[in-house]
Amino acid sequence: MTPIRVLIIDDHSLFRSGIKLVLQRQNDFELVGEAGSGLEGVKDAKRLSPDVILLDLHMPDMSGLETIPLLKDEAPNAQIVMLTVSEDAEDLLEALRIGARGYLLKNIDTDFLLQSIRRAAAGESVMSPQMGGKLADAVRAPAKGSNATDAVKLTPREREIIVKLARGDSNKEIARELDLSESTVKIHVQGILRKLNLASRVQAAVYAVEHGLVMEK
Repeated sequence: MTPIRVLIIDDHSLFRSGIKLVLQRQNDFELVGEAGSGLEGVKDAKRLSPDVILLDLHMPDMSGLETIPLLKDEAPNAQIVMLTVSEDAEDLLEALRIGARGYLLKNIDTDFLLQSIRRAAAGESVMSPQMGGKLADAVRAPAKGSNATDAVKLTPREREIIVKLARGDSNKEIARELDLSESTVKIHVQGILRKLNLASRVQAAVYAVEHGLVMEK
């Protein structure tokens, strides 16, 4: 089995060392590099072609949010997962909007981190449970100055489904509620992502919030 290639970008050397030890105990991971700054991390990402990048949010030279677009340019196939202490919903939404595959808090346990890296490498979106609650709160809050102009591309069924994605529902839950098969829901989700040029269900949820598609009941 080909190991998952991981790059860590974090300005705290002690934290990087801890993650390194955790990964080295697993047979399915290979730590290909560790960087202490965003700029160094971008250079390493281009050179090392990692599968997953664990990225800190607050760094002195360049923040994680500033680093994401550069990483997307230099290592487009890498899955970027924020690993941070910030529980700020605005940081969460912005990171997901600009291309992060996941958002994890540094207080998660080891098993959750390892499973999240594996899921991210497989193209799944990952998030700490606490941040899922933050996203749900954002969904329930009124959208600020947003509009749903772009959403005219969506069919009525797709608009219905994207709202449920924003609510955090799984394909199975959506299928049960709308009396559809899971495969049909999956096709609709793929159509939503394609029409709105989004990469993941989480980005679709953020889109629904930012464009006022989710209204308080």
